[in-house]
Amino acid sequence: IFLAITFLTFGFHEKVVSNPSPGPYNAIFNFGDSLSDTGNFLASGALSYPVIGKFPYGETFFNRSTGRCSDGRLVIDFIAEAYELPYLPPYLALTKDQNIHLGVNFAVAGATALDAKFFIEAGLGRFLWTNSSLNVQLGWFKKLKPSLCSTKQDCGSYFERSLFLVGEIGGNDYNYAAIAGNITQLQATVPPVVETITTAINELIAEGARELLVPGNLPIGCSALYLTLYGSGNKEDYDGDGCLKGFNDFAEYHNKELKLALKTLRQKNPHARILYADYYDVAKRFFHAPGHYGFSSGALRACCGGGGAYNFNMSARCGHIGSKVCADPSTHANWDGIHLTEAAYRYIAKGLIYGPFSYPPLKTSPYKIA
Repeated sequence: IFLAITFLTFGFHEKVVSNPSPGPYNAIFNFGDSLSDTGNFLASGALSYPVIGKFPYGETFFNRSTGRCSDGRLVIDFIAEAYELPYLPPYLALTKDQNIHLGVNFAVAGATALDAKFFIEAGLGRFLWTNSSLNVQLGWFKKLKPSLCSTKQDCGSYFERSLFLVGEIGGNDYNYAAIAGNITQLQATVPPVVETITTAINELIAEGARELLVPGNLPIGCSALYLTLYGSGNKEDYDGDGCLKGFNDFAEYHNKELKLALKTLRQKNPHARILYADYYDVAKRFFHAPGHYGFSSGALRACCGGGGAYNFNMSARCGHIGSKVCADPSTHANWDGIHLTEAAYRYIAKGLIYGPFSYPPLKTSPYKIA
């Protein structure tokens, strides 16, 4: 999904790990967008004063803005914790003496699967937040690789115990068109998006990756962004949870095509473990029964925003003048109308790590997330 980030710092409760992890993974490498960016957008200098460069972003866990599009930790942070690894440093803000052997984050808020050229040619160039597409991020990894391992044998043994997260990516490819009001071609965009993701996975496997976790799309029909932009007076357009059925059907179509592509990839790469992370079904649980999962303030209305039925206003987004933040983000699933709260990301992460929302399952975690 998309949005900006903050002035990045590495002093925020960063876990220090001096020795390789005793767990199943010795490193994590992440590619994606604002669902998992820990500071690359900010470091890119794409915006001088991004709104998430200040409170209330980061207020829940880090007590300062950190470059994350949430009030606290993201799914990638909880995965790192579960496997006793440090929070992933953003590639664009790496320092000379930084330990990169425990993992690096290449995700950028606003990133797309398809290259910027596609959106420029489609007349959507003005909506792009970044040109750092999945291919660009893959290029960063290839550039960094010689600093991680030097020989094919070294790389093989090192990456054999590394986890690669490829996504969530592709959501912004659809978001930009939706924000522009151009939704007629959304379905036609799915095949090239999925093909770009599978091509990246193939390239990572060729570089030595052996375990790859590939998340699908969230139920975007439950997003305050879509509910606000495409709200309808027709009750038939909504499901029993108050989400827009058409957009959720679209997200499921993307996920179905992605899962089919992953099945083919597994057949062609039997030496690799290719896992699907079912973001859709795990999130649909708390959209269906928010109170059951601790979201007493609901799952559709944003905690931080500028008013309206879903507390989302494009002219007064979270962090802008005219917006307000709720007293307790943990009672909300939706953070700023586009992204989720730390509490929601924790629930999704637990569903991936402890099951049953990763297929096949992730390796057993040595640490239990509370």
